[in-house]
Amino acid sequence: MGKIVSLVYLSLDGVMEKPTWTGPYFSAEHAKFAYGQLFSSDALLLGRVTYEGMAAAWPHMEESDGDFAVRMNTLPKYVVSTTLETAEWNNTTVVRGDLAAEIFELKARYTGDILVYASGVLVNSLIELGLLDELKLWLHPVIVGSGKRLFPTGIHSTSWRLATTAAFSSGTMVLDYRPIGRE
Repeated sequence: MGKIVSLVYLSLDGVMEKPTWTGPYFSAEHAKFAYGQLFSSDALLLGRVTYEGMAAAWPHMEESDGDFAVRMNTLPKYVVSTTLETAEWNNTTVVRGDLAAEIFELKARYTGDILVYASGVLVNSLIELGLLDELKLWLHPVIVGSGKRLFPTGIHSTSWRLATTAAFSSGTMVLDYRPIGRE
């Protein structure tokens, strides 16, 4: 059975929106780690806003980003949306209806990770439903000051344990959390 694994870029002040601020911290170490995450995964699960941004960019990046972009473009993709009518990006299915039932079916279909990139609203919904298996926070050493934060006020309290960490020479860290009580 597959695992739902969220990868979120965060600033020190918890901002996840428009992560252009990550650029100065991107390095070969960072790229190698991201490559390993993508290539050990069987599918992508995205919220509509993240999907639209990625679908506009990735199909045009194969020449510049090589096999990473090819993998991104060829993986099965699932976009959770109540408003999206069609999905134009190669190999994409729109997920509607009962989110919990759809995610259980998706997890049963795959054995590897199902990656969730960004997609704050979706990540919070998965946490609320107890369906997120790993939360990998890519913490960047910058205070952005304003922007959408990953966890909105009012989200239900959950507890997580730190499973692993990875530190890069740029100062970026990946903090890999697992929900307590579901080990």
